[in-house]
Amino acid sequence: MKNLSDEELMILVSNGKLDMMSVLFERYHIRIFNFLLKMTRDHEVSQDITQEVFYKAIKYRNSYKKGKFSSWIYTIARNIFSDYYQKQKNRDQRLDQIEYKIENQETNYIEGNEIKEQLDRALDQLNKSDKELVIMNRYQGIKYQEIAEITGSTEGAIKTKVHRAIHKLKDYYLQNI
Repeated sequence: MKNLSDEELMILVSNGKLDMMSVLFERYHIRIFNFLLKMTRDHEVSQDITQEVFYKAIKYRNSYKKGKFSSWIYTIARNIFSDYYQKQKNRDQRLDQIEYKIENQETNYIEGNEIKEQLDRALDQLNKSDKELVIMNRYQGIKYQEIAEITGSTEGAIKTKVHRAIHKLKDYYLQNI
């Protein structure tokens, strides 16, 4: 079963062979988690959302339309992240959450190297869609065509948007040096 393509496995899952999702989970959970970690900067939240992505993939398996599986699973991840982001944006943060984030920032500063932190700060200055494009393309290695499928855009538009986002990132990075 491990020699089957992602798409063939997902078709089996959508036809009721739910145990095949374990193979897809093994192939994708780290990539999805890393994508979400870059977006949220929170290990626990990223784990929770990753679990929810695969839960929803099983729950809504009948909505899979035999397209590229990776596009479909990343679309689910983006939608769940977007919902999470909206909830967080609208929720007042408690003091202990703020203290936790400050402690994490201090720990990361001490442990991490300076260049990575400057790049992360620059990445955080990008708007949500530019940040998402940079993470998908540069950090996750997702091709322009697949990002176009995930976002519902064209390959040319994605190339242009990624190029512009990289230039913004470079400008923000140079301002932080």
